[in-house]
Amino acid sequence: MYRYDEFDAQIVRDRVNQFRGQVERRLSGEILEDEFKPLRLQNGVYLQLHAYMLRVAIPYGQLNPRQLRQLARIARDYDRGYGHWTTRQNIQFNWVALKDIPDVLDLLADVEMHAIQTSGNCIRNTTTDHYAGAAMDEVMDPRPWCEIIRQWSTFHPEFAFLPRKFKIAVTAAEHDRAAIRVHDIGLHMRERDGVVGFEVHAGGGQGRTPHIAAKIADFVPESALLDYLEAIMRVYNRFGRRDNKYKARIKILVSETGEAEFKQLVEDEFAAQREAEKIVLPQAEIDRIHAYFTPPELAEKPAESAAFERAKAADPAFALWAEANLHPHKVHGYASVTASHKPVGGIAGDATDQQMMVVAHLAEAYGHEDIRVSHAQNLILPHVALDDMYDVYRELDAAGLATANESLISDMIVCPGLDYCNLANARSIPVGQAIALEFASLEDQADIGQLHINISGCINACGHHHVGHIGILGVDRKGEEFYQITFGGRADEKAAIGEIAGPGLRAEDVPSALKRVVERYRALRTEKSERFIDTVERLGTEPFKEALYATD
Repeated sequence: MYRYDEFDAQIVRDRVNQFRGQVERRLSGEILEDEFKPLRLQNGVYLQLHAYMLRVAIPYGQLNPRQLRQLARIARDYDRGYGHWTTRQNIQFNWVALKDIPDVLDLLADVEMHAIQTSGNCIRNTTTDHYAGAAMDEVMDPRPWCEIIRQWSTFHPEFAFLPRKFKIAVTAAEHDRAAIRVHDIGLHMRERDGVVGFEVHAGGGQGRTPHIAAKIADFVPESALLDYLEAIMRVYNRFGRRDNKYKARIKILVSETGEAEFKQLVEDEFAAQREAEKIVLPQAEIDRIHAYFTPPELAEKPAESAAFERAKAADPAFALWAEANLHPHKVHGYASVTASHKPVGGIAGDATDQQMMVVAHLAEAYGHEDIRVSHAQNLILPHVALDDMYDVYRELDAAGLATANESLISDMIVCPGLDYCNLANARSIPVGQAIALEFASLEDQADIGQLHINISGCINACGHHHVGHIGILGVDRKGEEFYQITFGGRADEKAAIGEIAGPGLRAEDVPSALKRVVERYRALRTEKSERFIDTVERLGTEPFKEALYATD
């Protein structure tokens, strides 16, 4: 992973010292909350329902054990003993006192971390595939280019005050695990005749007006990528609406302008760049950054591990977990491990300080000091030998991190909702807990197979409900919470916005209604390997709407 140079370190320390003075002025009453707001947002600090919240950047979702231990220390000493993994591969601390935030930022700086680019109308933390560098299906490792984009976008003077926040995601695998088509810019790395480049998508997003991004370029060579990104950003910065924040995202600009005209605007801007404006990345700098992402030296092993197979035969719970929570690795004898932060009936994405310490230890002992945060609010150990897998499983299990449910029905994406967020209309967390308890049997979940449920507590869609196989949106009707259900959404290479089923349901009715939907799916699937989303696409949503509203 990338290591700070002296310029990175100085910039972060200077920002912490600057913010320390701003916090002191706020606490003394010298500046009021309205004046403080733009200052705190530049440093990842939000004001939620009950307290300030600090969102910490984890660029492209990668951590090392030292950093994770520091996050555990912050959770223990400055929060209530836990943090919350986000869908942008970051972490949030919900209960840090404002007076302590500068000290927390200093602790982050000690381990090359910060909270820059996690809030405000800027280019946010660049995200990528959480299996990057380990996945069998990637053509190359996308993380070096995520880091180059991070360096280009941080404190970019032209894009510091955009019409609205701006999100970029990168993938290099055919199966899109980075959800690039629901980002403001989505980049898919390709290789043509020995040249590395990017398929470029723009104008994706969720919220109150969800859109799937338009493909605006088939292949932009890596030598021209930053110039092409600048062209997109300049078009958006010039023509993006600033009179209405609900219509200020680039997805609205692409939609209202039209895909063809927007593409032409970008091409014209790109062609108009003068030589003096172009970003010349020295090859030595590209090589320097790539060197930080050199894969670990993994010992050659046979494709099958006798110890692994013996453990599965002896321990059915381990076999169930291995089937659900391991992902194929590009090197024989290894796998990527999901440490599930979705205990059945628990709060999706929460991690205690002790759980963070356990994962940090496992990364050192078995995982080549590499840890990832997934879009689904779990942690990943991307390089674990199959020979060591049973030891890893037992330690995860003892820490409450071995629920065998990765991508299954209880592995839900759930926003904080009305328990924390002052924008929410409804509570998301209790609904997610109740659904998980309805499908508590892990054997039953395994039989159901891959099924993504995403829950948002308001139309801002922080829970990505639009692209859940089953999406759930909390709405308020005259002071009563209802939950609107959608079917058929997906965030992968076949990205689609879910179709609204009909009237919203009361919270207490949602779990049993989804139980009927799942039973209908089981009756209709042609074989066990046919996933829920496949059945929906084959038959349409009508059978599932009928089941949703049927009476027991």
